[in-house]
Amino acid sequence: MNQQSIKMRQFLTETGDLARFTSRYFIQGGRPRFEVKELIRQCYYIGVNSFPLVGLTGFIMGLVLTMQLRPSLVQYGVESQLPVMVGIAIVREVGPVITALIFAGKIASSMGAELGSMKVTEQIDAMEVSGTNPFKYLVVTRVTASTLMLPVLVILGDGISLFGAFIGVNIRSTTSIDLFFRQIIDNFSFGDVIPAFIKTFFFGFAVGVIGSYKGYNSSKGTEGVGRAANSAVVMASILIFIIDLIVVQITDLLGLN
Repeated sequence: MNQQSIKMRQFLTETGDLARFTSRYFIQGGRPRFEVKELIRQCYYIGVNSFPLVGLTGFIMGLVLTMQLRPSLVQYGVESQLPVMVGIAIVREVGPVITALIFAGKIASSMGAELGSMKVTEQIDAMEVSGTNPFKYLVVTRVTASTLMLPVLVILGDGISLFGAFIGVNIRSTTSIDLFFRQIIDNFSFGDVIPAFIKTFFFGFAVGVIGSYKGYNSSKGTEGVGRAANSAVVMASILIFIIDLIVVQITDLLGLN
């Protein structure tokens, strides 16, 4: 068997394992007992720990995007449309995707390393022996928390990014914050906001599933933990782009673009 066939078999095997892992999440997640306290703890941990990086990145992103777009709009004599173009770009595409990638880099690697360490030190086996359902306690709570918290982080990140854009607009001209945001909101439509918001749930779910899957199934040893954390970030980032492409195609077919 050549190298290409081996890699294809490994890819198909991992895809099947990931599909079974995901289906197990839905099966276990719908059954009592529900780990509400652990879910709240994970939501707090994921949200609070990710917000500073998301906020800083969002502010810089809005500021830089505004400064980059201004020369082109001035050249074509449509500088007055700068707030609208920046606002739509941030809300529809740039904000959700960049925030999701940052989220994947921080949370997926953290989940992969944490669960991988628990796997290596046999803490997961100890939970099974003690009568606790480790999958429900460790995986279901983390995946659900990441699914719920990423949309919140995207909303906050978009708001901070738009404020950064407002600062960028006022570097070369003077615009009141009321006029700036009114101009953006007046040009928003249903197709600009709703699809962008809905896809963040899928982004968060993908990050949670990949991070948990890689950590929960990591190989023995510290090298396996590092590999799990690294591959979780790579796979989650790729999956975010694939989901984004699918959502864009669907919204285009539905005429929401």
